[in-house]
Amino acid sequence: MTEIAFYSAVLNPIGSTAKLIAKIVAQQRRVRVLTPDAAATAELGRLLWESPAEGFIPHVTLASPHVAHTPVVIDHAATHEGTADVLINLGLTPPPFFARFERLFEIIGQDEGLANAGRERWKFYKERGYALTHTVMRT
Repeated sequence: MTEIAFYSAVLNPIGSTAKLIAKIVAQQRRVRVLTPDAAATAELGRLLWESPAEGFIPHVTLASPHVAHTPVVIDHAATHEGTADVLINLGLTPPPFFARFERLFEIIGQDEGLANAGRERWKFYKERGYALTHTVMRT
């Protein structure tokens, strides 16, 4: 069953996600990031070109012909084919494909609307019997 970790009150969800991706890739794991929109997809992609300072983290969108061979897939489309170990959700609703991943990270910003959507996702997963953890970031 998918392990689900919530990180709430995150000051910069995109920046925090970039750091989390770097840690996941360093563990030789594949990651899929579901962003809320095209602008967030582009911003996260830009950050991964710049960080870490010594190089970029290989990443593509779902439309890339290299999607099967790239460790990080970032897209706002609510679909996913193939395998990945870790899913990071920046969206407002539970990803329809979350159960095929070993781990799910829910990254929730400080805005009250984002917090309310996060609480709804928490209830969704809890009602279905998933084990949940929660960390308040406040940074």
